[in-house]
Amino acid sequence: MSLIVQKFGGSSVADAESIKRVAKRIVDTKKAGNDIVVAVSAMGDSTDELLDLAHEVTPIPAPRELDMLLTAGERISMALLAMAIKSMGYDARSFTGSQAGMITDAQHGAARIVDVTPGRLRDALDEGAIAIVAGFQGFNRDTKDITTLGRGGSDTTAVALAAALGADICEIYTDVDGIFSADPRVVPRAHKLDRVSSEEMLELAAAGAKVLYIRAVEYARRHGVTLHVRSSFNNNTGTIVYNPAAISPYAAAVLNGETVEEPIIAGVAADLSEAKVTVVGVPDIPGKAAQIFKIVAKTNANVDMIVQNVSAASTGLTDISFTLPKSEGQQVLTALTNEQQNVGFAGLQYDDQIGKLALVGAGMRTNTGVSAKLFEALFEAGINIEMISTSEIRISVVTRADTINEALRVVHTAFGLDSDDEAVVHGGTGR
Repeated sequence: MSLIVQKFGGSSVADAESIKRVAKRIVDTKKAGNDIVVAVSAMGDSTDELLDLAHEVTPIPAPRELDMLLTAGERISMALLAMAIKSMGYDARSFTGSQAGMITDAQHGAARIVDVTPGRLRDALDEGAIAIVAGFQGFNRDTKDITTLGRGGSDTTAVALAAALGADICEIYTDVDGIFSADPRVVPRAHKLDRVSSEEMLELAAAGAKVLYIRAVEYARRHGVTLHVRSSFNNNTGTIVYNPAAISPYAAAVLNGETVEEPIIAGVAADLSEAKVTVVGVPDIPGKAAQIFKIVAKTNANVDMIVQNVSAASTGLTDISFTLPKSEGQQVLTALTNEQQNVGFAGLQYDDQIGKLALVGAGMRTNTGVSAKLFEALFEAGINIEMISTSEIRISVVTRADTINEALRVVHTAFGLDSDDEAVVHGGTGR
């Protein structure tokens, strides 16, 4: 008997028929002799609809009350899914995040998991029940308040439960057949990956690949959880996300014990959620960059790429550009403006019409010419590069937002990643 944690996203439980289909899949897994814990998202786009409703009521919803509102979506889907399973003759019990023991810090809207105490889930499993857990939410012991985990929180919930329960596998069910070499909604010829290392998946998630969220991948890697990304609309094999240094027995069985060299390029990802801030006319003397980024750090902004220009000999001034989420741009601009006189820079520029493209592959470590091929493909398509950043297994570039989809397609083709067949997206609006 195996213990399996399954997570179903919003598009998988978008309506009553979808919920019944998911319930049948869960029951089939139970019939095969497994213990099952399920983390479930809100139905369809209901979280976004609740957010829209909150902003119709007030431009700036109170964070505590917004969390109370948003957790309603998962409570609806968990209860309906439990009802559907019970109607099939199997015991199922639904639990909110707090009932399931998801303990978080007190940060509303983006809480971090600090502990998982799944006693009630273990009791349910011991009694032969299927445990259904509301994803995306937790509970802070100090404030006694409900919290939410932010975007991708249901993925993180599932991984955290798998780690705490010692599950054999964490299956992430979605509206595509697995992890693809690019977003199949943008690159129809993207091909499905049978396997991808957790290191590569971290880079792809950080670069904008939305099939898995970076916090969930980080948590899985840190706690040794193997992920299996599959479609809830069919029984295809999907994609294993594994740690090459410690392949679990489940992953080894799915991969049939194959040991192959890592591909040069695993995939390409794009992100339109970032903006670029340029600090103009910074005195090119030691300590100024530290001064600037200390100010940025106080806003808790998540800085991504950083580029500093060569200073002009005649003025001794330089420009420093960095990217960050658009949602954090205004607070950073305000903080820097307030400290402009102390730092001594000339001005600020803000650009929210950029796109980031990242090329990821563990094989980059041992293969040359990847950068040249990437830059040549963009040049031939007439796409200008504004910023460049690299790691051992990733090359990221910033271009104009209105060229990013074309950039994704031409780079995907240039590296021979196109499939002969078009990828199938079974559901979801991409919202």
